[in-house]
Amino acid sequence: MSTVRFNPLDLKSKSTLGAVKMGEVTKFSLEFSRPSNPEHVYMLLTKDGEDSVRYELDRKSLSPEGFVLYSLDLTVNSSGLYHYIFEVECEKKITTIGCGGDLTGMLTSGVAWQLTVYDDAVPAPTWAKGGVFYQIMPDRFFIGGDRLKTKDKAKVVYRNDWDGIPVFKPDENGKILNNDFFGGNLRGIIKKLGYLKSLGISCIYLNPIFEARSNHKYDTGHYRKIDPDFGTADDLKELIKKADKRGMKIMLDGVFSHTGDDSIYFNKYGNYDSLGAFQSKDSPYKSWYSFSDHPNFYESWWGIDTLPNVKEENPAYLEYINGEDGIIKYWTDFGLGGWRLDVADELPDVFLEHASRAAKSKSSEVMMLGEVWEDASNKVSYSYRRKYLQGKQLDSVTNYPFKEDILHFVRTADAKKLAHTVNVILNNYPTHTVNNLMNLLATHDTVRLATSLGDSGDASTREKRAKAKLLDAKATYEKVKLASVLQFTLPGNPCVYYGDEVGLQGFEDPFNRRTYPWDNLEKDNKAVLKHYRRLGKIRLENKAVFSDGTYKLLTDENGIFAFERVGNKETIVTIVNNSDIVYEFETKKEHTDLLTNKPYAGKVASKSAVVLKLTSLIPVKNIKR
Repeated sequence: MSTVRFNPLDLKSKSTLGAVKMGEVTKFSLEFSRPSNPEHVYMLLTKDGEDSVRYELDRKSLSPEGFVLYSLDLTVNSSGLYHYIFEVECEKKITTIGCGGDLTGMLTSGVAWQLTVYDDAVPAPTWAKGGVFYQIMPDRFFIGGDRLKTKDKAKVVYRNDWDGIPVFKPDENGKILNNDFFGGNLRGIIKKLGYLKSLGISCIYLNPIFEARSNHKYDTGHYRKIDPDFGTADDLKELIKKADKRGMKIMLDGVFSHTGDDSIYFNKYGNYDSLGAFQSKDSPYKSWYSFSDHPNFYESWWGIDTLPNVKEENPAYLEYINGEDGIIKYWTDFGLGGWRLDVADELPDVFLEHASRAAKSKSSEVMMLGEVWEDASNKVSYSYRRKYLQGKQLDSVTNYPFKEDILHFVRTADAKKLAHTVNVILNNYPTHTVNNLMNLLATHDTVRLATSLGDSGDASTREKRAKAKLLDAKATYEKVKLASVLQFTLPGNPCVYYGDEVGLQGFEDPFNRRTYPWDNLEKDNKAVLKHYRRLGKIRLENKAVFSDGTYKLLTDENGIFAFERVGNKETIVTIVNNSDIVYEFETKKEHTDLLTNKPYAGKVASKSAVVLKLTSLIPVKNIKR
């Protein structure tokens, strides 16, 4: 037996790309080169935690290329995480076929392929596909109208230096309070909708906007109130309405695994007119929290005592958030496009299912997107296998796997690692999840994109990181351009963290949460902005391809990462040359590089990228400069 051909990302081998829908038929086909003539070929299918089931493949006629074809029509009637391998019986000898490093079949070696099976009871939203997301921390984006200052000034710092460094030093008790406010608000976002439209934005994802003590708002004080420093519920309605007129949806950040200690629910400091769980065992909210010794000892998020954990499965809490009159439905009815669920790993299945049902009670077009940092199809958190993508929970997730390997490729020219990660995600996720992925390169939780790709000199202390600047900003911004081209053209939807489109710099929190430098853009910053606007226009003008065009790798050799997205009528080819040589990619017709809007000469310079709309291709080759 000399050669076997099987690739789950090739429709000739597996009739459904990626995860399969429960109850639908998927054809698996293996090809064996002659003179191989297996007597029997089997698939061994194993559901997570259960015994394997053996299926025999039928022998078919020879393929046009002379390969012996064996096929199986498989229907799986239960959602879950499955794995499969093949066994070949030939002359009474059993040979296994497993998954190789590039997902293709390997004789006598390899591991099992993953097969995710999902329940398609609720249709996935369609509005996000092919769009561009934009993440905003409201306090740091733009001040609209009169500045709102509603908090006790003895407890917060209202900044008057818009371009200043956020407070990063602990107070006299050793705590970082996150209590300095620069004044950005919802009306500021409304005023900048024209700017966002110029970037091709189709969805504005807002970090938390509910009432809270901190500037980041992940310590919710009241789920039914907009933080008064940000504005009012009417301001949110106006933002949603005016964004909608410009073709943009609003997505809110739902922080439901914990509340703030300074909240109407916990009320540790007595700042709310309520009987909080900290104050009394008779509090209506007491059952939401876990106390080991009331009131001073309680579970909190990652041990941070200002963020007491809630029991998400508690019936009272479930009803408060996901019930008929609950928080999810209340705000969704304002006209939201969806929710980004914070720390989805800490939200149990029952909560996610209830939250999704509440959000989609009026329309399946409401998106439920979870913050997950790993492969969400097989994630294990707290020793429990998660079911995020198996139906009834999440439509899609944050795509950190792409982020890590895009940045790795730009830093090291390791195209194979990125190609492998893309293949794994495409194999493991449902197609609708892939099309709705949030492809990010930086967030409020990570180092800024430019800083992550450049050299900022000595950054050994927080004091030095606070003042650090790129030693060669212009060269770094060229790397930012390479990374963003991949972010905007790979499957899924790019999500730009506010300010990254002008090369805003910053290390970890709070340095990655500086204000947008509206009045402080230099020539190099404006060049980056022009590049992002061009990327947004490319996606808008080719939305059909980027919405659900199939992905095919063209090459991952020698520091070149090239792939195509194939739609019904057109093909988009992305080539990123991170090598030290010129790369030649010839086409049968003359085409325009969409990035520069100039004729494409058939060559891709070192450390550069092209994006082409093609109708036909011929073989490619490398040439040295």
